[in-house]
Amino acid sequence: MKYTTYLFDFDYTLADSSRGIVICFRNVLERHGHTGISDEAIKRTIGKTLEDSFSILSGITAPETLAAYKKEYIKEADTYMTANTFLFPETESVLKALKSQGVKIGIISTKFRYRIREMVDQHFPEDFFDIIIGGEDVKKAKPNPQGIKKALRQMHRQRNETLYIGDSTVDAETAQLAKVDFAGVLNGMTTRDELAAYPHRQILDNLSLLPLVQG
Repeated sequence: MKYTTYLFDFDYTLADSSRGIVICFRNVLERHGHTGISDEAIKRTIGKTLEDSFSILSGITAPETLAAYKKEYIKEADTYMTANTFLFPETESVLKALKSQGVKIGIISTKFRYRIREMVDQHFPEDFFDIIIGGEDVKKAKPNPQGIKKALRQMHRQRNETLYIGDSTVDAETAQLAKVDFAGVLNGMTTRDELAAYPHRQILDNLSLLPLVQG
């Protein structure tokens, strides 16, 4: 059976926002004396919640401190994120090819929906995506499957006709818990072996071969 719904993670799946993310994290961390943290360490947290990322990078576990860091990050992102986010070269053509087949296309991300909109509205018509669910739209972040389940419910789509595409083990686990098929893409910091440890239809070097992945 052919997939009728394609749901995507955003960061490191459709777009590279790592430069903006690194700038924002580094500005907040160094302001509070957390120095010597590598760009790679920051990039390895992409896809996690801001609180979890700050905890991993700083060692801090106090919820009130992590919440304060998150607020500072959001303010930094207002300045640096969209200007330092770029679609991968194949993203636009692949999504348009899928759309021409009459399928539903959505984004499920821990990134705020309005931030995703700032980026995708520069490249796609306003009604191109059938649904975008960001971090502010769910009570529990990935790998909790709430985002995928909400999208399928609102679009009246079936799990067995849905493919979720992401770059991280968080995405793979999210698909597994949502009971939808998963395709991994190697645009980010996660290795093929790390993704292959989870149920998957295919692991792609990039999105260009995605239209060939069938249900």
